[in-house]
Amino acid sequence: MIEVKNISKRYRNTVLDDISFTAEKGQCIGIIGANGCGKTTLLSIMAGVNKAQSGKIYYNNELADRKSVFKKYIAYVPQENPLIDELTTKDNLLLWLGSNRKIKDGFENGVLKDLGIDEFLNKQVNELSGGMKRRLSIGISLSNNAPIMLLDEPGSALDIYGKQEVNSYISNYVKNGGTVVMSTHDRDEIDLCTKLYKIEDGILKECEG
Repeated sequence: MIEVKNISKRYRNTVLDDISFTAEKGQCIGIIGANGCGKTTLLSIMAGVNKAQSGKIYYNNELADRKSVFKKYIAYVPQENPLIDELTTKDNLLLWLGSNRKIKDGFENGVLKDLGIDEFLNKQVNELSGGMKRRLSIGISLSNNAPIMLLDEPGSALDIYGKQEVNSYISNYVKNGGTVVMSTHDRDEIDLCTKLYKIEDGILKECEG
């Protein structure tokens, strides 16, 4: 379960103004809004990458006030590609996961198997399609078997096939009890959502219908 309580963030202007919402196990929460409205800022705060000026976040009733809490509960997939193009898929996994044993475990009974990353394990990242790169990024982020996934425009820059691959994984993740919060402009991604919110002028409002 996610509880976001009274989160505010200001730069020169107010980006997030007293944001609050909850998300239960098995829910997919979508956040829409114009570019620059604060969607990415909110997700980065929820991931522990950015800090709010005020407010609190709880994951399964545990206050998210230290790195160990974020690591325990959160898989964060930002828009930016964290992969090194000159390395193979396997080398990127080794770099991020730290050991061949963790990679093996991921293929035997974890997210790497579910995402089909074995199909392109020995390819260089610069040879992969957009969908493959996104699947790899998700696999790396979820290697800790996190129960909550934060996605910043997961279909960004993907072709229709890449979007279908990623959306299929998101759907299965939620069906299996995971919780997803994602920013999006994409109609197919919006259709995956249990609830939809919009950020406008720093205010978060639930969309009706």
